[in-house]
This record gives sequence, C-alpha cells and structure tokens, in this order.
Amino acid sequence: MITASAVRDEGVSYHYLEPSREIEANKEAVEVIKGVLERHKCKYLISKTWTTDAFYRETPQKVKLRKEEGCVTVEMEAAAFFAVAKFRNVKLGQILYSGDDVSCEEWDSRNWHARGEIREKLFWFAVEACLKL
Repeated sequence: MITASAVRDEGVSYHYLEPSREIEANKEAVEVIKGVLERHKCKYLISKTWTTDAFYRETPQKVKLRKEEGCVTVEMEAAAFFAVAKFRNVKLGQILYSGDDVSCEEWDSRNWHARGEIREKLFWFAVEACLKL
C-alpha cells in the first residue's frame, strides 16, 4: 500500500507540526512510488492509515471508526515520519507491507517471517523511488 495520509493518533507528530486530525504524505513522493510500482507491474493500493502507538487501545469500536474514516491499515510510525519530513522539508512517501492480519477474530500471521523476498523487492522499489526523487 502507498500511504496517502495518516490519522494522527500518536504523540510524536504533535511535537513537529500543529495539531490536526490527519497528515498527508508528500504528493510528489506518492506519484513517484506509484510510477515505480506500475513499472514493475506490482499491484498496489493508495490509501489512508491509522497511526497509533497504543496498540492495546485498538478496540473493536476504534477499529470500526477508523475503517469508517477510510483507514485500511494500522501502524505505529507514518504520522510521525510525515510530520518530521514536513518539518525538515524532506520529501517522504511510504510503502506499507502488511505482513500479518489482525482484522479477524484471530491473528493471522500469514507466514510473514518466511517471506523475505517480498521485503527485498520492496526495498529495491524504495531505492528506485528515492533515486527518482
């Protein structure tokens, strides 16, 4: 997934930018990543993520609310990365790889730890995107 924006439900981003509900990724970086993935015929989704560092507070009600807001993932860093990048005037985009699935009643590891080739490909896609920026 290419992260277009992040719901700010953590603490770091508020130390770098004024409060807001969401923060966007750099649009140029998003377009460059999109171009790289298309060139490699890699399927992708451009969407919103929910950044929280309070994973014990990921209640079913909050998950439902975030889904209604358009979030398709939950992670712990995107909002902070985007805020620091904006503060430092750095172009930043993000590719999220979802190794496991916590959207069901039971955790599905999806055998993510044994799928190193996916992470390696994503690394090289990121390198290519950085060189284009």
